[in-house]
Amino acid sequence: MANIHIVIPARLKSTRLPNKMLADIAGKPMIQRVYQQVAKSKFDSIIIATDSQKIKDIAESFGAKVVLTRDDHQSGTDRIAEAVTKLGFADEDIVVNVQGDEPLIPIENIEQAAQLLIDKSEAVVSTLCEKITDVEDIYNPNNVKVVFDKNNYALYFSRASIPFERGFSEKEQINISEFFRHIGIYAYRVAFLKHYAELTVSPIEKYEALEQLRVLYNGYKIAIEQSAKSTPAGVDTLQDLEKVRRLFNV
Repeated sequence: MANIHIVIPARLKSTRLPNKMLADIAGKPMIQRVYQQVAKSKFDSIIIATDSQKIKDIAESFGAKVVLTRDDHQSGTDRIAEAVTKLGFADEDIVVNVQGDEPLIPIENIEQAAQLLIDKSEAVVSTLCEKITDVEDIYNPNNVKVVFDKNNYALYFSRASIPFERGFSEKEQINISEFFRHIGIYAYRVAFLKHYAELTVSPIEKYEALEQLRVLYNGYKIAIEQSAKSTPAGVDTLQDLEKVRRLFNV
């Protein structure tokens, strides 16, 4: 039977919010908040993959297992692929990528992503989404939108407002029920991860700055379904960080 592992990619030099992995949230760095949330699950192991000795030292101080990776990776998936190779996970194992900037991610959603990949044998990756309820989120490039087919396989991910509703130019006229926000959690088959870095990086991945587009561009399937629980957006900006801090201080 396949083992299921959680790997948390943690890059210190984030672009939009520098050093956010170490940002204080109610007295603890964000990476610790994420780790402690994930530790409520019952998977086989939890590992932090980072390019920073500083993050490694802090993470080990609160008991986390850490793998130090190169600092030239293009994405969190590339970082996880290196970590998986170093850790020697079996090809049949599953790895769940929990972003290091999502301290409020529900455990139910982590378990759901893993189970979806188990159930969808044709997919090499699984992920989650949820309905968009605020029309402004459709036009926010920090909210990645996704469209998928009737069999729950992703067709495309974009920072743009997809699908485009022809004939409706005003925001208040849009049928919001057909818009879904991608939740940044992934489950991968280890056999696929081991050659992910060899896949062709497409122009659309670079344009959108979305690593999952490499999977689709190279002809692989990503399974997707609506999340069991609503997931607060990750921490990408200072405003996001302040919002999360308020929630922890309630």
